[in-house]
Amino acid sequence: MCVNSKNSTLIINNSESQYQEQYASNKDAGLFLFRYAINVIVSQAQRLNKGILILKIRYHFAHILLSCGAIGAMIVCFWMVSALPAASQDSTSPFNSLQARLAGEGFDPVMLKNLFLNPDVHFEPRTMSLFFMHSEARVNYDQFLSQDSLQKARKYIQDHLSDLNAAEETLGVAKEVITAIMLVETRLGTYLGTSSIMNTLSSLASMNDPELRDVVWNSIQEDRRPIKSAFEEKANAKSAWAYQELKAYLKYTGREKIDPTTIHGSYAGAMGISQFMPSNILAYGRDGNQDGRIDLFNPSDAIMSIANYLKNFGWKPGISYEAAFDVVYHYNHSKVYVTTILKIADQLKG
Repeated sequence: MCVNSKNSTLIINNSESQYQEQYASNKDAGLFLFRYAINVIVSQAQRLNKGILILKIRYHFAHILLSCGAIGAMIVCFWMVSALPAASQDSTSPFNSLQARLAGEGFDPVMLKNLFLNPDVHFEPRTMSLFFMHSEARVNYDQFLSQDSLQKARKYIQDHLSDLNAAEETLGVAKEVITAIMLVETRLGTYLGTSSIMNTLSSLASMNDPELRDVVWNSIQEDRRPIKSAFEEKANAKSAWAYQELKAYLKYTGREKIDPTTIHGSYAGAMGISQFMPSNILAYGRDGNQDGRIDLFNPSDAIMSIANYLKNFGWKPGISYEAAFDVVYHYNHSKVYVTTILKIADQLKG
């Protein structure tokens, strides 16, 4: 691990500047990019632990692949194999300190070792970069108020009327509000997300590492990058939050006997039709179909869990608009989101 991350970043920036100046006069773009990648990587080889070095190589390799095609990719592959034969097998990985923290809090060290050695588990800088580019203002909530969307929601109510009525009768939450949330969150269960929950939470929990933050910073589109100080502050805050969510996730998957590497969801780590974070599954998840498990990819469980969540934050029959707004705001801290949910519910009642 590089002791002084600022110096490491400076080396990257200096190398980039040097080679960008040479690019205009270099007729062979493939050779230029190949030399550029090698010089940037080698200049850091002794400053980084090998696990993070692999991430650096992957980042530059992707750029060469896009620019030079198969030939450039093959050249870099050959160099990687000859120059760093043991890097991919090195015991120092981006998740080593994370494993130690989890083991220190009571998680089985053998389970953790096997889990993090799984080839499907890896640090994901691209997914991490979405946390710093996402904006609620960019979300088109009007799409959920279209006649097509409302018609699909009405059909969903009819198809799942028994479960929705059970939630309404048991917990006092209107079926239209539950359906509106599922419509906006996952288009009624038809779009559940493709990000690995294990990778997302592990990667984000590791963002307290300065070197990993640099990897993520370099993967963010330049025109979408926040101020560096704001990025650092948010990265540290999200790291602490994600660590708690990762612990909840491992507890949930352990309890339900689910392979943690098999669940996919949003880039933020939310999962299922209801898009619950792991801590909310532990706190508010309900077994709607009475099969002895809580599976939020199952409509019955998702419906009852959403109702239970809203009830716990104050939803009750005959609730006022202002009070309903406050309750739904707990589900998503966006006023536009809440307004949309309540508009959809009103339309479904009509």
